[in-house]
Parts: sequence; C-alpha cells; structure tokens
Amino acid sequence: MSDELEFGGGEGGGQTVLARLLEDEMRESFIDYSMSVIVQRALPDVRDGLKPVHRRILYAMSQAGMNPGRAYKKSATVVGEVLGKYHPHGDSAVYDSMVRMVQDFSLRYPLVDGQGNFGSVDGDSAAAYRYTEARLKQLATELLADIEKETVDYADNFDGSHQEPTVLPARVPNLLINGSSGIAVGMATNIPPHNLREVVAATTALIDDPDLGQEELEGIVTGPDFPTGGFICGREGIREAYRTGRGRIVMRARASIEQIDANSERIVITEIPFMVNKSRLIEQIAQLVRDKKLPDIRDLRDESDREGMRIVVELKRDAVPEIVLNRLYRHTQMQSTFGTILLALVDGVPKVMSLRETLQHFINHRLEVIVRRSEYDLRRAVEREHILEGLRTAVDNIDEVIKIIRGSKDAETASAQLQDSFELSERQAKAILDMRLARLTGLEIEKLEEELREVRELLAELRRILESEEVRLDILKDELAEVEKKYGDERRSEITHAVGSFNVEDLIVEQDMVVTVSHQGYVKRLPVDTYRAQRRGGRGLRGMDTKEEDFVEHLFVASTHDYLMIFTRRGQCYWKKVWEIPEGSRVSRGKPIVNLLNLEADEKIAAVVPVREFSEDSYLIFGTRKGVVKKTALSAYGNVRTVGLNAININEGDELIEVRVTSGEDEILLASRNGMAIRFNEADARPMGRATGGVRGLNLREGDEVVGMVVSKGDSTVLVVAEHGLGKRTPINEYRLQ
Repeated sequence: MSDELEFGGGEGGGQTVLARLLEDEMRESFIDYSMSVIVQRALPDVRDGLKPVHRRILYAMSQAGMNPGRAYKKSATVVGEVLGKYHPHGDSAVYDSMVRMVQDFSLRYPLVDGQGNFGSVDGDSAAAYRYTEARLKQLATELLADIEKETVDYADNFDGSHQEPTVLPARVPNLLINGSSGIAVGMATNIPPHNLREVVAATTALIDDPDLGQEELEGIVTGPDFPTGGFICGREGIREAYRTGRGRIVMRARASIEQIDANSERIVITEIPFMVNKSRLIEQIAQLVRDKKLPDIRDLRDESDREGMRIVVELKRDAVPEIVLNRLYRHTQMQSTFGTILLALVDGVPKVMSLRETLQHFINHRLEVIVRRSEYDLRRAVEREHILEGLRTAVDNIDEVIKIIRGSKDAETASAQLQDSFELSERQAKAILDMRLARLTGLEIEKLEEELREVRELLAELRRILESEEVRLDILKDELAEVEKKYGDERRSEITHAVGSFNVEDLIVEQDMVVTVSHQGYVKRLPVDTYRAQRRGGRGLRGMDTKEEDFVEHLFVASTHDYLMIFTRRGQCYWKKVWEIPEGSRVSRGKPIVNLLNLEADEKIAAVVPVREFSEDSYLIFGTRKGVVKKTALSAYGNVRTVGLNAININEGDELIEVRVTSGEDEILLASRNGMAIRFNEADARPMGRATGGVRGLNLREGDEVVGMVVSKGDSTVLVVAEHGLGKRTPINEYRLQ
C-alpha cells in the first residue's frame, strides 16, 4: 500500500514523496540488505574461492604492478587503490583482509607477500598499513592468469568510473586449498583448507572419470590440511562434510613427552589447532593450574622462536604424562572442533555443496576460461594472419608497391591505391605503409614466412581446442599438473583415530602393582618387581616411609588396569584406576589421598577393594563397627563417578570398617574387640540395594565392637592377632557355622 504526496517547493519545483507502510519498507529493505551481504561481502564464489574484497585486493595489486619479483609497495597504496576504485567500505575491512592473505597461519597457501609486522599466532595485531609493505605471491598470479584475455566478465564499480572482474580465472582450486569463512544474514560458511596435491589429484581423477565413486574421491582427498598442522581425529566428520557439505572435524595439538631425567618428564607442544590463539591457550592452561584442575603441572613456558612453536609443560615428579596430556586435550583448546559448512555462491546463489560438486564447479569454470581464452587468442591470430598475408603480398610485389607509394601524394592515397591494386583491406594497407625497409631483406622475408606458418599452426590448434571438449580437458589436466609441480607440498595435518575411540588407558602398560595406603591417608604404587624374593631369615625391604604414629593400613596387589573401589568410614564410595595412583619409590611416603579424591577433611579410608570388572555374579559384603552387615551386587556400583556415591547407609554412631568382594557362596567371619566371633554362610544374607543400611550380623555386648571381617572360600585358616602382639592360627572350621 502506498500513496504519492506532492509538495510545492519554490524555484526547484515540487517533490514527490512515496508514503508506504513501515513494515513493507522494513521487509523489502532488509531483504535488499541481506542479499547485498550474501552476494557482495560474506560468501566466496565457488569458482575462484574469493570474496569480493579479496578479489578486489588481488586485482588492484595486479593493476598497480605489485607482482612477484618487483619491489614491495606500501600497504597504504593497496588500501587506497581498493577503496578509491572498487570497495566502498572501511579501510580496516580492506587492510584486515589483506593481512589475512599474508599470514601463513591463517591461509594454507598465502596469496600476498608481506614485509613488516603482519601479526602472529599469539593474536598480535598487524602494524598500521602505513608501516607495512606488500606484493603478490607467485600463487596469486595463477589466480589472475589470462585475465587480460577476456576470460571473465567485468562489471562497473560502485560509481561507474572503473570496471572490475566479477570472478578471477583461477588456475588453482582456491576455494578448497585455502578455505573460507564468513557470516552472512541467515547463513554462514566455514570451509577448511586442503592440501594442493590432494585437491589437484582429485580434480584430475574426476576429469578422467566423471562417475568416480565417493569412496574413491575421499581416498584421494583424505581430509583438510590446516596451516598450523596438528592432528585431525577420526574420519567420520570428514566423510559427512564431503558428502553433505556439513560436518564436525575434531582437531588436536601435536604434543610429545620428553624425559628430563630418571624421575621427571615434560610435555612439549609443537603444533596447535587451526585458529587457536597460542597466548590464550597458554593462559588457559595456567588458569587451570591455578584452579588446581591440573595439579601435576609445576611449570609452563613458551619457548617458541623463528624455528617454530614450542610450548613446554613441566610436570611434577609423580605425574603420569599421558594422563596430564589427556586432561589438556579435554579442558583446553588443545582439542577444538571445526564445524564445516561447504557454502559458496553458485551463479550468484548461495548453495551448500558436497566435495564432488565443488570440484565439478571448478572444472566447469576452468573449461569456460579455456574456451574464452582460446576464442580471444583465435581472434588475435586471425587478425595477425590477415596482416601477415598482406605483408607477404607486398613482398611478392615489392617493385609495384614501391612505385605506387612513390607516386602517391600522401599516405591516404597510397593506402587506397594499394587496396585497389592488390585487393587488400585497410588494415593490411596500413601495415604495408608502416613496414620498415629492413623487412625487405632476405632474412626478414624468411622470418615473415615462418611467422605466417606458425600463426596458421596456432589457428589450427585453437580451432581444435574449441571443437573438442576432450582436448580442453587434457589442457586443464596439464595446467593442474603444472600448478601441482610448482606449488604442491606435503600434508601438515595428520589424520588419526577418532577421539571417541581414544582411551588414555591404552597408553598404560598393564602390569601388577603393590598398592599401599597408610593410616593417615598416604597412597602410592610400586611395581611388584621392586620387591625381590628373599629366603627365610632375610631382613626384608622398606616398602614405605611413614611419619611418626603413621603405619601401612592397606596393602594389596592389583593390575594397573584394575579399578580401586575406595570406601570411607561414612559409607561413601570412590573410584580410581590403579594407574591413576602416583607411582613412588620404595622409600617415599606417597601422595595424600585427599589430593586424588573429593574427600572432606575428616573423612577416613575404611577399605580399598581392587576390581577388574563389575560382574553380575560378584557381590560386596560390608561390615560396620556396630555389627551391621550388608550384601549388594557388585554391578550396582558399576556406574563410575568422579564425585563418589553413597555405598551404604550408616547409622549415627556407627562407621564402616571393612568391605570384601565375594562370589555369593562364600563364608563370612566377623570378630569383635572382646574376642567374640561369628561365622555364617554368605547365602544367609539376602542381596540388598545400594542405598540401604544392611542387617544385624553380630550381637554385641555393651562396650564391644567389631574389629575385623574376613571372607573364606572353604578349608582356610584364620590368623588372629591381639592388640599386644599375641596371635594364633586356627582352621576356620573350628569356628561354629551359625
């Protein structure tokens, strides 16, 4: 709905104002703005892989003579050229775009050669454009090759004063090798960079076999190749991106573990994921150390220099480097995700494409460029043949030509007489009049004949190209092979197994360990081989250094891959893998267990049970100070949690003293402080749920309490030791079964 309103206005006459509904104007204006952003700013063209600002920068630099091998020119020159002639936006947008084309950590194959400070992987900004200089990289000339031969369309610039190319000829598949990212209105693109050799090989294979299978194509282009290297974890995201145009690619930093001395190690990071800021990554790690989420790190420093990146993470003596590295991947940007969206403009329309479609659009573009280049060369060759035929006619009739020229009063008369006498065109006649006398020598005449022969051969070749698509495809393959030979390099990013299939335990050698826990809560592990077998009367070996009034309370052998179920006197249960327990020396005290578990200050360890798996056929028997027992299936505790859970409800004034693993058919023996004992079949205790309190196992007299519980699997012997050192060994069968 709109109405026209006229306003009278003095000498200038009246003005017509269009009255419209606000919502209509907003809707149409926003659509116009959206399309402007989509087509003219944010999205690359599928053919040359460039957004308008990048295309304008490269074209302006080419027009300004800033080619490889020439002297560098101020970046301000580029910004001024682009702003003044082609790009009606801010200077920072132009300069920032040029800076990115210089940075070898932003583009896999940089297009601009910069001199000066163009920023760093630490996030440092580039110097102002009045301080830096630039020129085109050799690869950029491949994007501009043959542009002077009318191979692409041109359009008026913003004010109609100049013309600019709507696309570049692009001899290289730039969209895939350098990728692109941008946010438009209602859509976004995020295309990862790839290896030039792989992309060229895939393009060539698709030319040879247009029906090439997707599996074969993915076997050639194995995945993105990021400029910062690192690892790509898994192929599923790559496969999905190449087939649907969308996929999640997991990237990881490249890190190695170095041995400092016999007891110390460090992690050295040499490559980080694409688009990760190195300084922020280091600060992120440092913050996690301050927050005690990475307690095994004792020092962190950046040793990067001109030779490459080197971030050093020094570890404490009792740290397991594989565990620390896994936590770094989990909690920092050492592992990050690249969300691929293969979105580009196809004939001016945004479209999400597969890898095959992207390559095919590039092939089609190059075929069109070859056709237009050949047509241009054909026109020029035809024109040259025409001139050469006229010159040859003049040479064949040189005496008469000289006579006509000498007898003419001016050049126009001579031209007209030459055209009439020898049936020449005006251009041929002009070429004859412009010919130097030196061309009449025998050698020059031979050169003329040779040039005419070469031009006719060129004409035949150009017509053959234009008549046969097969010939054009061969030319395209030859050009790609030349590009690959000049600019191809090895992959930087290594593709590994998927993160989901990675388990840090796979890095831990399985071996038996002696685990010791002291009364005051110090824990450590030692390889069983540390303790050599001794004969009777041997003095033994010190197995643990303890403080005064501390002693070893729990000692057992378990595999590094076993779980340790750690029970507190309040009935809480925690889990730790044996390999997560710090390995110590024979004489070391160990590490406080409160540093490994989320224990409260006054919580004490009651029992530690090693378990390989949470079987349905096994049970846990709990015994408390007040004689309560509880039997629960081991599988009820299979949901491992880092924060722990309630294993048994403990009544006020009571506490857990022992937990044992049973088969369901064992015998249980409880003993009290006053020397009372009870032996009963495990089958007499019915299984109960996890969050229960158990049943009475032993009736205690006033002042008495349970001090021990053992599990017997048959004809075994019980060793009883009293408080002051008296002991006896008794067959368990002598304890009456009740």
